[in-house]
Amino acid sequence: MLQVTETEELSEPPEPPGQRVRENHPPLLPFPAELQVYPTSQSKLQTTLRPALWADIPDEKWFDWRWQLAHRLNTLEELSQIIHLTPEEIEGLSAEDKFRVDVTPYFASLIDPDDPFCPIRRQVIPLGRELQAFEGMMEDSLAEDKHSPVPGLVHRYPDRVLMLLTTQCASYCRYCTRSRIVGDAHATFSKTEFEMQLEYLRNTPQVRDVLLSGGDPLTLAPKTLEHILASLREIEHIEIIRIGTRVPIFLPMRVTEEFTTMLRQFHPLWMNVHINHPKEITPELSQALAKLADAGIPLGNQSVLLAGINDSVNIQRELVHKLVRNRVRPYYLYQCDLVKGAGHFRTTVAKGVEVIEGLRGHTSGYAIPTYVVDAPGGGGKIPVMPQYMISQAPGKVVLRNYEGYITTYVEPEDYDPHMIDHLDRFAPERPEPGQGGVIDLLEGRSLAIKPEGFDELHSRGGVQHRLNSDEAKWKPYGVGEESPLMHLPIPIHRDTQTSGNGNGNGHNGNGHNGHTETLLRKPEGSNGHNGHNGHNGNGHHNGNGSSNGHHE
Repeated sequence: MLQVTETEELSEPPEPPGQRVRENHPPLLPFPAELQVYPTSQSKLQTTLRPALWADIPDEKWFDWRWQLAHRLNTLEELSQIIHLTPEEIEGLSAEDKFRVDVTPYFASLIDPDDPFCPIRRQVIPLGRELQAFEGMMEDSLAEDKHSPVPGLVHRYPDRVLMLLTTQCASYCRYCTRSRIVGDAHATFSKTEFEMQLEYLRNTPQVRDVLLSGGDPLTLAPKTLEHILASLREIEHIEIIRIGTRVPIFLPMRVTEEFTTMLRQFHPLWMNVHINHPKEITPELSQALAKLADAGIPLGNQSVLLAGINDSVNIQRELVHKLVRNRVRPYYLYQCDLVKGAGHFRTTVAKGVEVIEGLRGHTSGYAIPTYVVDAPGGGGKIPVMPQYMISQAPGKVVLRNYEGYITTYVEPEDYDPHMIDHLDRFAPERPEPGQGGVIDLLEGRSLAIKPEGFDELHSRGGVQHRLNSDEAKWKPYGVGEESPLMHLPIPIHRDTQTSGNGNGNGHNGNGHNGHTETLLRKPEGSNGHNGHNGHNGNGHHNGNGSSNGHHE
């Protein structure tokens, strides 16, 4: 178990590789284990103990993030100096076509050298089974590259985009969802591609939220990252910038006062870190998180549910409690993707539901992440949770709580959903051409969401005749008509160039082969996400297609 102790001088010969020795730094008073990992940015730095391999490294080097990156471990020989490798780890490290291996000395110092089930170790050391194919496995399981209007930019959701800045990370997770490009220096993005991304955003006013990811944006040269942030802040309709990073976990010394001062220029700026297990929350990480939080950066955490690492209610509860005590809000708990190399990390979805069942009601609501399956084939995040609504009837809903307590909620008989209309007309509507989804059905903008090629399939190759030529037969009264709000005197903010017709008949939208798809059923026109060449990034000037991919 990770320990923080008083520092003392080394008085004995260095211990064998893999055993921990105390390092030289100013003595610190010991304090209770439950309090040791929740400092402010002004607290004295507590440090974890280093393996003997790095016992003589001066602090000025050890705490230099550039030194850490330059001394990452990636070979069988290097890793065997600090870990007693198993035959399957040796097999994984020896494989010629393995996903890239790099482990910072700091993160390697958290590994238990004698425990092959160590949760730190399993995340970064490859196993031989990593190369085994499994049913459903894909190279790009989330279809990010398919929904990419310009290189490195994924536009899956209506008002936000994912902006990939680099293919490099401080260390490499074995279950990486972007292993198709991550770790490959030849696949990284050029300045020209950055400019293409920025130009797309300048011309797409429906985007209000940009998520920077990669690879890891925090591995970029500081001036490069600052330039990108400044360029985004110059785009008036970009409201929120988010950074997704695991650098504070792999490389907490990267979070310096100079770095946080640079970041705070670009508020509102949010950051999501990626912590999977309580053992990752060290004094060094807590110090880094405190610096970020003290700089006014709201922090969230994204975890992946990993078999044998954190697929336990007790481990997840310990994790979320430590997160919130470090001012980090648990955000998402991801089901492991169907990506190459991740087969042995996958759990059942039922296990994820069990974890949420064990958190909801048993701990604070703000400490509970949203459990999601990122839809294979590119459908975006789908939240999954236990079933709390047991039944319903007109005027009554039967619910149960976390204890199994079952109750009835009586609904009002005189509720008027139009009472809000006089206020709703002041609220701007945001255009979501072709991506209205289920809310369009509920609000009467469309009647159905059809599988791709539905009408063509059911026409059976027939001819147009007197019974099927009148489209008015299938137009339901009051559905899909112009909202009465359009005629009110209060101006409604709409982009007439991008308002779609709800069916999303984009460039690739109406294929006859849609009914043969066995992995998923796509709404008619969903392939229109590739139609990004029109005005403001839309497939057609008049909005007859969903032009933008939908992934954060």
